[in-house]
Amino acid sequence: MEHRPEMIALDLLGITKVYPGAVALNAVSLSIKGGEVVGLVGENGAGKSTLMKVLGGTIRPDEGEIVIDGTSFSSLTPAEAVSHGIAFVHQELNPLTNLDVAGNILLGRELRKGIFGLIDQAAMEARVRPLLDMLGARFLPSTPVSELSLADCQLLEIAKALSINVRLIILDEPTSSLTLSETQRLLSVIRRLRSEGVAVLFITHRLSEIEEVADRVVGLRDGKNAGELERGAIERDAMVRLMIGRDIQQFYEHANPERGPVVLELKGLRTRTYPEAEVQLAVHAGEILGLAGLVGAGRTELARTVFGIDHPEAGTIEMNGEPVSPGSVPEAVKAGICLVPEDRKSEGLFLDFTISENIVVANLGAVSKGGFVDRRGERRVAESFRSRLSIKSRRLDRPAGELSGGNQQKVVLAKWLGMAPRLVILDEPTRGIDVGAKAEVYRLIGELAMQGVAVLMISSDMEEVIGVSTRIAVMRRGRIAGVLSRKEFSEEAILHLAVE
Repeated sequence: MEHRPEMIALDLLGITKVYPGAVALNAVSLSIKGGEVVGLVGENGAGKSTLMKVLGGTIRPDEGEIVIDGTSFSSLTPAEAVSHGIAFVHQELNPLTNLDVAGNILLGRELRKGIFGLIDQAAMEARVRPLLDMLGARFLPSTPVSELSLADCQLLEIAKALSINVRLIILDEPTSSLTLSETQRLLSVIRRLRSEGVAVLFITHRLSEIEEVADRVVGLRDGKNAGELERGAIERDAMVRLMIGRDIQQFYEHANPERGPVVLELKGLRTRTYPEAEVQLAVHAGEILGLAGLVGAGRTELARTVFGIDHPEAGTIEMNGEPVSPGSVPEAVKAGICLVPEDRKSEGLFLDFTISENIVVANLGAVSKGGFVDRRGERRVAESFRSRLSIKSRRLDRPAGELSGGNQQKVVLAKWLGMAPRLVILDEPTRGIDVGAKAEVYRLIGELAMQGVAVLMISSDMEEVIGVSTRIAVMRRGRIAGVLSRKEFSEEAILHLAVE
């Protein structure tokens, strides 16, 4: 490697970032110095990504300061972060596939020759080759990026970070796409970087990897510091306690319906995202089966496949013992399946349509006469759901886009409840809505179960999944890693199944 500059000393002090209706970071502090590997742990939504974007210069904090080598900044720009030797390797990889490896690594810093400034390909490859050798890459500087595997692209991004004489490298879920052997190679690279005096901030849900390489662990919870662990105290259970550590809120209402026969049964179902992973799962009438797991575990993809949006790679979907034609939303709806999607604005509602139009849109036949919509019938149906679901709007002819998030979610629920569904799939049903609206949504979910409807609820909020579910299935890498009965519920039990 090239001559390395002086080791970094960095402190984030009291970093606060507030978005409308949400505090992403609340007076968070973190320090790291050259030659140290710090693991950053926290649940989904704990504030890890926001903090890293502050450090990378893509988000400006509302309060706090960033101190680099004794110099204080209220915020950084991306260019300033790079100038101080801070490099970010994102989980989502976006290399330029029309260039070769050397062109990607030295993009914007190409080596040139001659009076016309032509790119010096030989010099570029010579500059990049030592970096690839250090990483143990199996590809060459001249290899077209279009020929690289996902794991190779991960190494490419790390090589790009090293090429700027990095002093602090931030690795966000760097092993999520790597095999076991590739992961071990990357962990060896992290150890070598530490020995070279580079600071490494390592974000991962794979706690065993943090145990292997971290000198210190910092925990975030609900946008706040949750504590630290020094090297001797770093072990899985201690990290899990840092990540959870919350009391279950009192506004959850446990439904206690009688569990009926199996409504939905998945046999050997394989989704496009995880074509090698088989899902075996049954959801009964009158139960609320919570589907937990980390981001990327395959929960939303499973819901889309069951609802017919995506065609399965293999396996069968049965409703009440009868097969459902795969890859067909109309067939899924006919079988009594409905989906309340995670992104209600783009996938669950017609924002420019009125509230009443959105409520009846999935079941126009019930409010139509002679091929025309009966507006009186439409208003009558919409009015009944406004009362039943406590939709807060005086006028049903308002555009749905003008409602609050919680009321929009109620409209989406009303749309499907009018179809008398047998199975309701809820994907992150309370994301982005306030506590009062959450309580009402939980009440509605409980009512559905008491009426004998099978409910499959996907949620990344462990308080929610524990507070609402009658059973919990945990997904990991496209498979069901385990199913918990209510007496087995705990955030620790869920995390142990969700992480590796």
